[in-house]
Amino acid sequence: MANREKFAIGEYYHIYNRGVDKRETIKNPTDAKRFFQSLKFFNSKEPVKSLRQVISDKNSTNRKVSDALVEIVCYALNPNHFHFLLKEINDGGISEFMKRIGGGYTWYFNNKYKRSGSLFQGTFKSVRIESNEQLLHLSVYINLNWKVHKISGLTAGVEKSSWDEYMGKTNTRICSKEIILDQFKSDRDYKNFAESSLREILKTKEDKRSLEMIIGKYFY
Repeated sequence: MANREKFAIGEYYHIYNRGVDKRETIKNPTDAKRFFQSLKFFNSKEPVKSLRQVISDKNSTNRKVSDALVEIVCYALNPNHFHFLLKEINDGGISEFMKRIGGGYTWYFNNKYKRSGSLFQGTFKSVRIESNEQLLHLSVYINLNWKVHKISGLTAGVEKSSWDEYMGKTNTRICSKEIILDQFKSDRDYKNFAESSLREILKTKEDKRSLEMIIGKYFY
């Protein structure tokens, strides 16, 4: 497994984790919505509130980018694991953001399903992005993660990613997409790149060493 990074301001990181014993952490669309809300509302330098308080605060939806702990480039929420591509923009920002996400969502999940103890498999894992090529391919791996893992059927209703935001199919705006999309002439060009990259990812998925050449260190 990857070791935890010492995060540096201005650097990009692949952040990921999964449920303890690979158990589901998102069981239905309501859980997925709650996790997604956590991404949006806990990304603030303001002192943390309960998510219920934050959601009821109309001003929380109008935060300035400068108030954020991190830049969220893209994300994927799956039934038993998640992936984020984050940029450290404040000292300790990623660590604080993930602390809030982990603690807040675990409380919600344990309270809802009458369980106790850890929900995720230890502390989150992280890998620093070392090249622009890795950054681009990793954005595809995360944005299209449900296709990488061939999530379908009943579980398809609980996965959520930033793909629709990249394709302009939603009014949601939580991702800082410019570092990716500004390298393409249009959203369609990125879509074409993503489809090509996905084919390579799927082709080499069972070969860990080959896949690492495309997206960097690979986990689940």
